Amino acid sequence: MSSEPYRNPLESADDRIIAGRAADGDTAAFAVLVRRYTPMMRAYTRRILPGSADVDDVVQDAFITAWDQLPKLDDPGRVKSWLMRITSRKAIDRIRSTRPHSDLSETELPAPDQMAPPRRAEARAGIAALSDAINRLPDAQRECWVLRELGDYSYEEIAQELDLPVSTVRGLLARARKDIIVRMEQWR
Repeated sequence: MSSEPYRNPLESADDRIIAGRAADGDTAAFAVLVRRYTPMMRAYTRRILPGSADVDDVVQDAFITAWDQLPKLDDPGRVKSWLMRITSRKAIDRIRSTRPHSDLSETELPAPDQMAPPRRAEARAGIAALSDAINRLPDAQRECWVLRELGDYSYEEIAQELDLPVSTVRGLLARARKDIIVRMEQWR
């Protein structure tokens, strides 16, 4: 009798095999994906939502979506980048859902001396306009912009995370920035 602990052969299997089995409903294979990619997904989410207590919720939501959508994954070998895209979307959705929605008519805050009420209203409107401009970006541009501007990722890191060439990342960021500048023209 061997003294070595039993190792599940799925633990060392290729992503293509594990994702394929999970897509067929194999919960043990899906559990391997969860163990394999949770640390990376948590780190990625933490960079998008710094200091947020929502990191584990975002990762859990991403895995729930992945379980539901796994049968539709065209190339099981690309499950890692697919999971990262789901995680990115879930994190961005969390940012959107937690944006402050203040009704100025119900809020009675004393205005600081250095910022009169008209200035505060203008600043809030500017922030709302920027948020709207970001939300109107196509998904790929928004993902790149969030990773670069909020996550402080390098072009190479973004390319790796989204499984895109660096030149594509540069182009997506350039278009996103141009679109945001055009939409924010009145706020200059």
